[in-house]
Amino acid sequence: MDSVLYEAQRQGRISFYMTSFGEEALIGSAAALDPKDHVFGQYREAGVLLQRGFTLEQFMNQCYSNELDQGKGRQMPVHYGSKELHFQTISSPLATQIPQASGAAYAMRREGNKQCVVCYFGEGAASEGDFHAGLNMAATLGCPVIFYCRNNGYAISTPSIEQYRGDGIASRGIGYGIDTIRVDGNDIWAIYEATKAARKLAVEQNKPVLIEAMTYRVSHHSTSDDSSAYRSKKEVEDWSKRDNPLARMRAWLMNKGWWEKSEDVEVTKAAKAAVLKAFADAEKLKKPAVSEMYTDVYDEMIPELVREKAEIDALLKKYPDYYQVNDYAKST
Repeated sequence: MDSVLYEAQRQGRISFYMTSFGEEALIGSAAALDPKDHVFGQYREAGVLLQRGFTLEQFMNQCYSNELDQGKGRQMPVHYGSKELHFQTISSPLATQIPQASGAAYAMRREGNKQCVVCYFGEGAASEGDFHAGLNMAATLGCPVIFYCRNNGYAISTPSIEQYRGDGIASRGIGYGIDTIRVDGNDIWAIYEATKAARKLAVEQNKPVLIEAMTYRVSHHSTSDDSSAYRSKKEVEDWSKRDNPLARMRAWLMNKGWWEKSEDVEVTKAAKAAVLKAFADAEKLKKPAVSEMYTDVYDEMIPELVREKAEIDALLKKYPDYYQVNDYAKST
């Protein structure tokens, strides 16, 4: 999916994309959660959504901002969200989800429903003020929240060595009195076990936990980035060969006798076919109805919006070809 959508952006078919190359083992954290635990993601948590049941069609519809996009075309690609899967919609501004996660976890504690919140972010986001406010709030209020930091070595073009002088992010959790663990972020089972233990602490004792997963961002930061400008090609190749989460998982399964190379080829072929079909179907759909610009803002449209909508409707009726009205779904 990452490969197809990354290339689609390069071809001008979608506007933006971010891959998870090198950080695929993060899906182990999703497997350790209860389906009703709430997730506050950053933007490399597509694997968490996949594990929860978000379909390929839903991924593609969101990235295309078409008429079936649950966000009604209002978000950039990869800014997913799902009320049904308890996955809060992703925001572009860095680290806003961290204090939000603490607040949601505090509400869960008051409700006593034995659920927790998981908040994902990168080590670059840990340099934002929201990180410190969120952790301190969680620690002092006793919030059942797991802070999952993906330390992948880079905050866009800034390497971690230039981001901080301390020992990574784990030491900050200890400073706030939060139970903290640092794990191999490319080992799916290490992540699974750490998250499972963290959830037990959070739910049973109403305590926040910080997990620092040490990994490496193999891809560019996004399609708006060219990482060759600030790191060598050899560095990326060395990491890909030495510590690839997919290769490690594959080797482990083969050593157990649970996987064969022939199966690898078959599964990859089937997965690619499913991705390409969902991709092609999403591309054929129209954009959301223009009227969706005015929904969900107020319970009832205020006079100013009513006036604006009437003005837009008149322009669309007068100049349908100029505004390409046939590219948009009809208003319901």
